[in-house]
Amino acid sequence: MRHDREVLLIMIMNHLPVLAVVVPLSAALLSLLLSRINKNLGKAVVILSLVFAFLDAVGLTAQVLQAEGHLIRYAMGNWDAPIGIEFYVDPINALLACFITFIAMCASIYSLSFLKDREWLQSGGYYTLIALLTVGLVGMTLTGDVFNLYVYLEISSLSCYGLIALGGKRSIPAAFRYLLIGTIGASFYLLGIGLMYAMTGSLNMADMGELLQSQMDNPLMYLVCASLIGAFGIKMAQFPFHAWQPDAYAYSHPGASPLISGAMSKVPALAMIRFFFFIFGVQNLVIVDATRLIGILGALGMIFGSVMALNQTDFRRMLAYSSVAQLGYIALGIGIGNLYGVTGSYLHILNHLFMKGGLFFAIGAIQYRFGIVNINQFGQLHKKMPFTCFTITMGALAMVGIPPTGGFFSKWYLMMGAMDKHLYIYMAVLVLSSLLNAIYFLRVLEKIFIAPEARLADRFDKEARRDGAAAKKHFLEVPAVMLVPIVVFGIGIVAMGIFNSQIVEFVAQTALKGVF
Repeated sequence: MRHDREVLLIMIMNHLPVLAVVVPLSAALLSLLLSRINKNLGKAVVILSLVFAFLDAVGLTAQVLQAEGHLIRYAMGNWDAPIGIEFYVDPINALLACFITFIAMCASIYSLSFLKDREWLQSGGYYTLIALLTVGLVGMTLTGDVFNLYVYLEISSLSCYGLIALGGKRSIPAAFRYLLIGTIGASFYLLGIGLMYAMTGSLNMADMGELLQSQMDNPLMYLVCASLIGAFGIKMAQFPFHAWQPDAYAYSHPGASPLISGAMSKVPALAMIRFFFFIFGVQNLVIVDATRLIGILGALGMIFGSVMALNQTDFRRMLAYSSVAQLGYIALGIGIGNLYGVTGSYLHILNHLFMKGGLFFAIGAIQYRFGIVNINQFGQLHKKMPFTCFTITMGALAMVGIPPTGGFFSKWYLMMGAMDKHLYIYMAVLVLSSLLNAIYFLRVLEKIFIAPEARLADRFDKEARRDGAAAKKHFLEVPAVMLVPIVVFGIGIVAMGIFNSQIVEFVAQTALKGVF
């Protein structure tokens, strides 16, 4: 028996890259069937699969950091690249896979309260979409094949359309708008990889990177770069390709919005870094021009998103426009194009996942208990929901860039990168955007802690009256399955700042040292 367990463990360790995708995919396929048998069974299987995927990603990260050369290449079906499809795992995408599976796991648990009274088809379908979205995002993160990336991109997009549409009547037009614009983005991506395949005859990222070096003077490379900027710009909602994003973030299902806002835009951002710095390289004039354009669009997005966020009273829409600005920080680091700049971009991808995920967990809890999203109704909210307000406060400080939160350190690396390349206009934009962030987030904190108390319809009071238990006590501000993810992400925002040096030293710069 002990020997069998050891064999099983060795088998799992040898197949960690693919198991992170296969296990949630299997759960997604079984979710509806199991929910038909018992409406709680499908949920349980998906949640357990996401717990497994998270532990798998943690093991994969440890494995790749211990690997000689800090790289794992996993061939599907033992067909070696470039003929076969492979997963290409390095420290930066392994750690991002950890974060994606972690927020997916937390979102699946968090959603239980929103779905407790739903029929089997609704709950089973919802958890199917959550699992498929995770499959798509993790697959995009780990794949080493450009066409396979497209397949996972479509899996994540289609499931995301469904999760947005489940948010209610206003969410259906938002999902349809995202579907139309997202299809354009996917078409741009197919055009780009079609041109690269025509030039190289390969779809493997590593092989394509070698073959493209002799093709960098080909005029088609300008069209390739333009196609990829359009494709990833749309998928990550980078300015000016962001039109679908505010409504999609604001009106998506509140249980899924932390995963959508926290992770959906980060994987295309990492894909952009991988294409322009790992596959193309940074020494060619075409790539320098392309990354410069990305940086300019990022700087414009930082200002535009911050100004638009100032004008919002719906907290969800404020966060959505804030994301346009925060994604501008990631694009700015790509545009800076040195070790500090790209390190800052990658660190901000991870930080923003925690910041925005935590803030959407918080607003979902406020919606659940009080049914409000208007900032003007947040008066003295900290008295009723102290843990939720703690996470909002930590998220706000991180978005502004106040130490010791993680947001400060990613902005610090971006500032050092801009200083190193004498890009003083980018430094000014970083400061201005942070000041604008401070204005609209301080407005939220002022309502929560200082403004007069708002009279709100409390869900707990309604439940007590309905159940005939007027004296019923609720010791938690929201159910524990919601409160735990909220608190974890609030602490995680600070932890990202405390452990930023380890992430930079052992993850980001370990992978980037061969590029710069």
